[in-house]
Amino acid sequence: QVQLVESGGGLVQPGGSLRLSCAASGSIFSINAMGWYRQAPGKQRELVAVIISGGSTNYTDSVKGRFTISRDNAKNTVYLQMNSLKPEDTAVYYCNADVKKMGWGSKVFHYWGQGTQVTVSS
Repeated sequence: QVQLVESGGGLVQPGGSLRLSCAASGSIFSINAMGWYRQAPGKQRELVAVIISGGSTNYTDSVKGRFTISRDNAKNTVYLQMNSLKPEDTAVYYCNADVKKMGWGSKVFHYWGQGTQVTVSS
């Protein structure tokens, strides 16, 4: 089995910063894309940022220039540095990974973390 464990959420004032981490562990052969999604109360889950194994990144427009996604392939860990946070960034943030597991060939499995709350408020 594969597990994704997130950390780094919390309460921060507008304009502040937080850094989220998500570590994948288990029977991992390789990880293709890793990403961060968020879901605010009453809203659908949305993609925030994604990073491919080669390092290419993509961001939703509302976070461009403020958030930075990165990954440490040796540690199977993805990070989300969030700067200039706004109240509208308040949500539960979820990590996602597309994983090839040992012994499963080219089949790709999709895993989610448990979510971490980010609250931006004064």
